[in-house]
Amino acid sequence: MYPDPRVAAFVREHFEPVRVHVREQREAYQRLAARFGARWTPTILVVDPDGTERHRIEGFLPAEDFLAQLTLGLAHSAFARGRYEEAERLFAEIPERYPDTEAAPEALYWAGVARYKRTGDPAALRETAAAFTTRYTTTSWAKKASVWRKGEGQ
Repeated sequence: MYPDPRVAAFVREHFEPVRVHVREQREAYQRLAARFGARWTPTILVVDPDGTERHRIEGFLPAEDFLAQLTLGLAHSAFARGRYEEAERLFAEIPERYPDTEAAPEALYWAGVARYKRTGDPAALRETAAAFTTRYTTTSWAKKASVWRKGEGQ
């Protein structure tokens, strides 16, 4: 299903993949596409066990970007279920392992939020804002975190 062995191993380890082919399984595809609003193929959804969508990947990506997005989906799922320590670990893994992907700045932001939710310590947010002064400085995530700098937005 996935030509890159790293992606195949990651999917096997972390997900229960469901593949619905747009032509070969037309009725199933139409039903699921309507339920989840899938407008393009491939559409990869990370859903919780109860079927709640937590992350969406549309279109093809190179392996590094795809792995980062899959990890981001796992992290968002853990965060939504209140598993902040796990979410923080997964979010923090992305800028470390996949620093040049589009997922990295988003993950850096959410790692700080997950740490704050886990500890209740606002220093987590200030430290995250400080990290954005040297990394991913021109991203929307850096702008969102800028209000956490000491004295700003308070």
